[in-house]
Amino acid sequence: MTSPSLPRARTLLGEFPVVDGHNDLPWALREKARYDLDALDVAVRQDAALHTDIPRLREGGVGAQYWSVYVPSDLPDPVPATLEQIDCVRRLLARHPKDLAPALTAADMESARDEGRIASLMGAEGGHSIANSLGTLRGLYELGVRYLTLTHNDNVDWADSATDEPGVGGLSAFGREVVREMNRLGMLVDLSHVAATTMRDALDATSAPVIFSHSSSRAVCDHPRNIPDDVLERLPANGGVAMVTFVPKFVLQAAVDWTAAADENLRAHGLHHLDTGAEAMRLHRAFEERHPRPVATVATVADHLDHMREVAGVDHLGIGGDYDGTAFTPDGLGDVSCYPNLLAELLDRGWSMADLAKLTWQNAVRVLGAAEDVARDLRATRPPSHATIDLLDG
Repeated sequence: MTSPSLPRARTLLGEFPVVDGHNDLPWALREKARYDLDALDVAVRQDAALHTDIPRLREGGVGAQYWSVYVPSDLPDPVPATLEQIDCVRRLLARHPKDLAPALTAADMESARDEGRIASLMGAEGGHSIANSLGTLRGLYELGVRYLTLTHNDNVDWADSATDEPGVGGLSAFGREVVREMNRLGMLVDLSHVAATTMRDALDATSAPVIFSHSSSRAVCDHPRNIPDDVLERLPANGGVAMVTFVPKFVLQAAVDWTAAADENLRAHGLHHLDTGAEAMRLHRAFEERHPRPVATVATVADHLDHMREVAGVDHLGIGGDYDGTAFTPDGLGDVSCYPNLLAELLDRGWSMADLAKLTWQNAVRVLGAAEDVARDLRATRPPSHATIDLLDG
């Protein structure tokens, strides 16, 4: 049933559109079209192939998007692949200048909104993309990357992932130096995917606000990818933002258990558990016929936001759907056109229009601007770090 609050939600998005913290369209374009932007033209609807295209971004009220320049952590040489992802985003922006605006700063985001274009930023998903090199980190920043997720699903040499066995116990000395150099650059420290120990170490090390580009509440759904309450409680003092994700296996406890079984089914057939290719999806569908999949809903995601607001406060929340990076989505949040459904649910729960303006736009813009302010001060007193992992971690 359509919420009576949906018209109000759409009105709000007309003024304060969604800043989404994480979308994997570039990787989907690599996997499904080998970066052939004619073969999958996002200027037209691509419902059969993608969660994301320009018409549905417009329909969903998206005003800014962090495009993930993700590459898998098991690639033998991730840096060239990361550069290919950056190239994909740049080609998208060059191809669709009336709709997508390159953005590097909070001011760029505001300018794009004023122009009626979708501010397009980039985030690198996983510290493996810098190959233990602060020079590479700086290179990614110069190419436009404005956040680095410290790990993906596997540990890096200097930071522990939420979904790997503990390695260095959070951040190593070099890991803390990575955080400090990101602060100096003005690159946001993204703590999605990292272990809780890494979250705490990063909050101790940073002098700038952090983000969680696509993470939900661990108290509501006990998955290690989610944020514990003690970490959420630290966001007001840090100034950071936790951007709730929509991935069912991170937001619905029954889906956590089902996903574990479905992942094992893929591995039994020789496929990676994160594979979203045609054969993997065929196996998923067959598995689902035998074992019906628990279905998350808009209300499931709203439950996370209600709890995260209670713990961290409305000034420290955002949205990071993870579209085109997940095989499944909640009912009512099937693609990038569906953000109004979430806002309508929150309005029905008593959230004010001012609350939603913070959730959709203001918090995410503020946190990038704050990181820029910190960087401006640090660059005046601190030169680029020449530290190496061998020097700091032995």
